[in-house]
Amino acid sequence: MIQSTATLTCPHCGHRDTQVMPNDACVFFWTCPGCGDTLRPRPGDCCVFCSYGDVPCPPVQAAGGRPGACCG
Repeated sequence: MIQSTATLTCPHCGHRDTQVMPNDACVFFWTCPGCGDTLRPRPGDCCVFCSYGDVPCPPVQAAGGRPGACCG
C-alpha cells in the first residue's frame, strides 16, 4: 500500500513536519518552518521526500523503492 503522507526532518534544526505527498509531481523545495532554510533534494534523489522524509515519494514507493523512479 502506498503511503500518501511523510514526515520531513530538517537536517539543520531537526524540526519535523508531516506533509501530504503529491502522487503526480515532485517537490523540489521545502522551507523548514523551524529555521526557515529551504531544502532541495540530495544528489541522486528526485524530491525532498526521498531525501528528508521518513517515506519516499509515491512514484518511488510504487516502483518498489527504486531511486529515480520519480520525475524521470
